[in-house]
Amino acid sequence: MARKAVLALLISFLCGCSGGHAHITIGSKNFTEQVVLGEIVAQHLEGHGFAVDRKLNLGGTLLAHEALVRGDIDLYPEYSGTALMAILKKPASPDADSVVAREYGERFGIEWLAPLGFNNTFAMVVRKDEAASSISDAAARPRPWKLGVGYEFTTRPDGLPGLLKVYALRVDGTPRSMDLGLLYEALEHGQVDMVAGNATDGLIAARGFKVLRDDRDFFPPYRCALAVRAATLAATPGLRDALGELAGRISEDAMRGMNHAVDGEHRPVSDVARSFLQGR
Repeated sequence: MARKAVLALLISFLCGCSGGHAHITIGSKNFTEQVVLGEIVAQHLEGHGFAVDRKLNLGGTLLAHEALVRGDIDLYPEYSGTALMAILKKPASPDADSVVAREYGERFGIEWLAPLGFNNTFAMVVRKDEAASSISDAAARPRPWKLGVGYEFTTRPDGLPGLLKVYALRVDGTPRSMDLGLLYEALEHGQVDMVAGNATDGLIAARGFKVLRDDRDFFPPYRCALAVRAATLAATPGLRDALGELAGRISEDAMRGMNHAVDGEHRPVSDVARSFLQGR
């Protein structure tokens, strides 16, 4: 019996080591760019021999952050401006990356890795036939704007409250809150005449919209990086190096192109992520 028990333990140990790595659970928020990024990270880690669980499309910022802190996920992509203002409740700062890295480590046991390479700031988007070229121009228009926004934008300090204060933008009634994926449909069909989108949204160029210049520099930088549980990095050999290979690799043009491939061309997220990782 003793020999059988030892043999069973040995087999269990060898099987456990055969994959080389523990399971890593990857999360994302609930819009196209986040799901694409989550899938890129998942496929990249699978290519390095890690076993990956996906919990993509979780919800908004707070839901994803809370899932990370609880340990329901091991990592997800986040933006420096969002982390600084929506999570840490700190004012906008050009030094957001270092502030976030320090505070996330001290307060949450989360490491903020090197940026992935693109800055996805908020963007106020209108149809191309609008005369305004800047947000100040838009604020000077006599007729108020029918504004469409994502749910988070209405309450975030780096969203609607601050925007209205800095620019005194006139809004026609209560802004229409909707899923981010519906904003450009509403703009195209005239249900709204301005939306709060993101700089890397693929549908902006594809549908002939234009981004209003943030001429008072209201929106802070939103450099995207991976937020990872420090305990997971410490317990998983090779994970830090594998994730580090993604640093600086995704340009704004590349991200915009991937978003359009999903939203405009209706390609599967898994195919878009695979093509990016293969350099196609």
